[in-house]
Amino acid sequence: MSAYPQTQILEALNLYLTEFPLPEDLWVFAYGSLMWNPEMQVIEIQQGKVHGLQRGFNLLSTVHRGTQELPGLVLSLRNGGHCEGLAFRIAQTSKQEDFKNLWLREMVTMFYRPHVCQVTTPNETIDAITFVADQQHEQYVEFDAAQCASMIRQAHGDRGSNMDYFNNTSSHLKNLSIYDPIFSDISAHWAY
Repeated sequence: MSAYPQTQILEALNLYLTEFPLPEDLWVFAYGSLMWNPEMQVIEIQQGKVHGLQRGFNLLSTVHRGTQELPGLVLSLRNGGHCEGLAFRIAQTSKQEDFKNLWLREMVTMFYRPHVCQVTTPNETIDAITFVADQQHEQYVEFDAAQCASMIRQAHGDRGSNMDYFNNTSSHLKNLSIYDPIFSDISAHWAY
């Protein structure tokens, strides 16, 4: 699937904001590339956990980390388990523009659904916006670790190689002492 026209993506954003205006304090929960490349004016970061959602390589990436001919795989959140990541508080002065840019980045093929989740941190519970998988979307997939490894190794898109995405996310999680077995399961297939 190719990218939607920007006008259509922004129409969807306007509809969303009409129904769900941005809160006074905008927090965004990051679980993939946003952790190491937020592209927003972040003024506070808290590490935390979301219950009821888990990380998975379930998005067939045909724009950012792959092409229609050779798709890659990037992360999304799907039902079940829990996910550890980072909550970012966005500066008041830039939150409208930052959220628009985030929307343009994440909603390029309308795969994700914006979702307000509760992030449990050592200090407090934060309501944060995150992007979860639409499991009915044509780009939603569930592959075993071997298939994921094969696709990630080969794919390259507008934002770079799928391997860079995988390695940067994996390294960032390790630096935060967050263990997600999906990374070791997939990388085990490159050891041979």
